[in-house]
Amino acid sequence: FQLSPSQINDILRAGEFSHKILDLNGKNANSVLKFESNQLASNSPIEDRRSAVTCLQTRGMMFGVFDGHAGSACAQAVSERLLHYIAVSLMSRQTLEEIELAVECVKPVPPILQWHRHTNDIEYREITSQYFENLRVYWQHLLDLDTELGFSLEEAMICAFKRLDSDISLEVQAPQENELMRNIALQVAFSGATACVAHIDGVHLHVANTGDCRAILGVHEEDGTWSALPLTRDHNAYDEFEIRRLKREHPRSEEKTLVVNDRLLGILMPSRAFGDVQLKWSKELQHSVLENSCDVEALNIYQYVPPNYHTPPYLTAEPEVTYHKLRSKDKFLVIASDGLWEMLSNEKVVKFVAGHLTELNVQKPQLAFEKPVNLGYMRSLLLQRKNRGITSLDQNVATHLIRHAIGSNEYGEVDQEKLAAMLTLPEDLARMYRDDITVTVVYFNSETIENYYKNNE
Repeated sequence: FQLSPSQINDILRAGEFSHKILDLNGKNANSVLKFESNQLASNSPIEDRRSAVTCLQTRGMMFGVFDGHAGSACAQAVSERLLHYIAVSLMSRQTLEEIELAVECVKPVPPILQWHRHTNDIEYREITSQYFENLRVYWQHLLDLDTELGFSLEEAMICAFKRLDSDISLEVQAPQENELMRNIALQVAFSGATACVAHIDGVHLHVANTGDCRAILGVHEEDGTWSALPLTRDHNAYDEFEIRRLKREHPRSEEKTLVVNDRLLGILMPSRAFGDVQLKWSKELQHSVLENSCDVEALNIYQYVPPNYHTPPYLTAEPEVTYHKLRSKDKFLVIASDGLWEMLSNEKVVKFVAGHLTELNVQKPQLAFEKPVNLGYMRSLLLQRKNRGITSLDQNVATHLIRHAIGSNEYGEVDQEKLAAMLTLPEDLARMYRDDITVTVVYFNSETIENYYKNNE
């Protein structure tokens, strides 16, 4: 466990990403000020993914966190594809027609999303054209619907989630000459992923959630205190609404076998997810697809039909969508995989982000003191700095949260020895003590939000 503080920092900061929104002379002022993100692996390779985009054909920004299980294939595919499906669902008929015309005439297609990616973020380049073809089939379907009004944001998000999950299921059933494509499709469909996506346009915040990633708002109340406003429910066996939903969807004879040991059919923690076709397809379909496949073992696909598998599907990718109208007291949004929430409560997360903001402000050189500064004040500042000890302050708040999630003692302070121990656990042990952790924190521009209310009174 002999890691030096600088080695600890190198490990914790390797996945950092931050992006500040440019303010063009105060025009088109975005309600998003900046965002900061980071990941720490427990699985090797990591099964979590993250995405952040600016929508170029519609307005707004989107942020997603995706938590894979049984491998990273499904989380990878969903992180690359879902935001495109949402963006397409939000486009006007005219824009869809223009894009379709460009494809027909073999002209360059106007870009749909501007990606904000970390250099380590992976892309499945080999399969991009196939994904694009299926996205095109989706927008052709939207054009065929012949609705002038288009979807509301909530409808667009629900439709995009369900359509992508359906495509993942159909792609693996379609005959495929290319062995690489077939193998990727198999791995994507037979692994799984939960997803939480936020869409922010001005003061309008929508969060679509499938599974047990979580999104919360950090709210700075008028009396100076901070509070956490949850925007999602964890879809798992601990949620009574989910248990009721599952019971409604299956015969009474299955009531006792739907959830066993707090897991869906005794297998899966989340009760909603992409992929996981072994909990959605009939036994016959699973058998026929895997029978024609090449080496299933080499692809890490487990052929396992759970007991009491009578009335599939048991799993859905349909999200729950929450709408929140941003207020100037809403300061930041935290979206994270369950690896963070297993370690820290909503309230602690908000407290750590708020405290971090205060510390960063204290660290800025305060050149002009408005009133005479006494020695006591200076001494307390110096003591604060000294107490921070050997860890230099994380500039990225997502790193700050991960550091506390795995290194905090019972007093909420980071214990260097515990942190070092958690970071040097052997691969096979790490998973028993901590999960993959992915965190994205989005800071809001309170001034822009205030101006919205002033201009719309």
